[in-house]
Amino acid sequence: MKPTADVDGLKTAAHKPPSFWENVEHWFERAAAFTSHPRGLLDQIKVCNAVYHVQFPIRTARGYEVIQGWRVQHSHHRLPCKGGIRFAPEVNEDEVKSLAALMTYKCALVDVPFGGAKGGVQIDRARYTDYEIETITRRYTAELAKKNFIGPAVDVPAPDYGTGAREMTWIADTYAALNPGQIDALGCVTGKPITQGGIRGRTEATGRGLFFGLREALSRADDMKSLGLTPGLEGKRVVVQGLGNVGYHSAKFLQEAGARIVGLVEFDGALHDPKGLDVDAVVAHRKNAGRIGGFGKAAELPREAGLELDCDILVPAALENVITAENAPRIKAKIIAEGANGPTTAAGDEILVKRGVRVLPDVFLNAGGVTVSYFEWLKNLSHVRFGRMGKRFEESAFSRMLQVIESATGQRLSEDERRAIVHGADEVDLVNSGLEDTMIGAYDRIFAAWKAEPKIPDLRTAAFATAINKVATSYLELGVFP
Repeated sequence: MKPTADVDGLKTAAHKPPSFWENVEHWFERAAAFTSHPRGLLDQIKVCNAVYHVQFPIRTARGYEVIQGWRVQHSHHRLPCKGGIRFAPEVNEDEVKSLAALMTYKCALVDVPFGGAKGGVQIDRARYTDYEIETITRRYTAELAKKNFIGPAVDVPAPDYGTGAREMTWIADTYAALNPGQIDALGCVTGKPITQGGIRGRTEATGRGLFFGLREALSRADDMKSLGLTPGLEGKRVVVQGLGNVGYHSAKFLQEAGARIVGLVEFDGALHDPKGLDVDAVVAHRKNAGRIGGFGKAAELPREAGLELDCDILVPAALENVITAENAPRIKAKIIAEGANGPTTAAGDEILVKRGVRVLPDVFLNAGGVTVSYFEWLKNLSHVRFGRMGKRFEESAFSRMLQVIESATGQRLSEDERRAIVHGADEVDLVNSGLEDTMIGAYDRIFAAWKAEPKIPDLRTAAFATAINKVATSYLELGVFP
């Protein structure tokens, strides 16, 4: 089998595109060249520290079946490890390893003190009843517990594609049953319902984080001028691929900020309206009609064509490998805001960069989920809701301050104005504030690294290099590499 170089030294078989893992390794090596760390340390950062492949039987309405699952702990430079669990028929070891590696770099970029991990169960949810999904989730959790691959101080899963708050509740309950008396048991998993130790703002966190990160990128007037764009989100034409949790909330927050959603792309087709689409109305239509097509006067297109619509910003927010060497030359967006994990292949990425398209990489832009998961984990360990101890104190202090100002000026505010000013921070206020600060700070660091080294070709390389430096520092401080 004759190897060829697809992009910048990325080798693969002549008839076979690079795998997800090979793409991640390619991005790592490209960024590592801009660091000064020894090869041995780079190799330690790059490899997956532990890969657990489990197979277990369950009884279904069709008889007994053997289920395959994985849990990968990519890095132990910080503990616990952190990463979601996805349920999908396409899940495989290569994918889980790749996602675990991205989690390591993602956590490092946003200063979340976790090592990267990821889990997957290879099932088609449509084939199983709710009871069978619960059985699979609980058995998978038990298998992880056997090998110490789950725990608040060891490895903390979260929702991902095909899982949600319900599955996280089953995981927490199973772990607690296997560890009676462990006071921090709820911290074994994040993304739980509020009543089960979850945190307000977690559901929309990834989409909101994308919004904060994209808004920050668009705020730099000189940088936007180089792309032929004015600063700010107002009036920007946006196409969003995927109307799941990340895509929906990204589109919703961008629309509320004044962006115009001109295209929405789903697995069964795409909608296009240059005047703008109402995101909530499209979602309601899809729920009633069972498909995205047939919405108002919007034009219907094949899903592949939806990615190639004329727009300012394209948000791929579904699964990996949707922008490739084949369709990258036809992408018309000036900015790609990666909401999904690995939506762009290495070959596609090279083409976009050479064309001058600005790619805001997934390893930064979808870090909102793990950031707020970190807040939930802290809440579970502290056993107190954020804002509980300070909210009323803040409101009393603000109220007294306002009284002094009103007395000194002779001006009286309306009740609505007064309530807005004296409002003390509750949990969701603090979560959103912490997320906003995290995304702004992370982009500042990535952008500064990009501009500091003229040879760094793009923001993805700058992000990986920044993450590598952070992980390397951790290893050096641990004394692993004296």
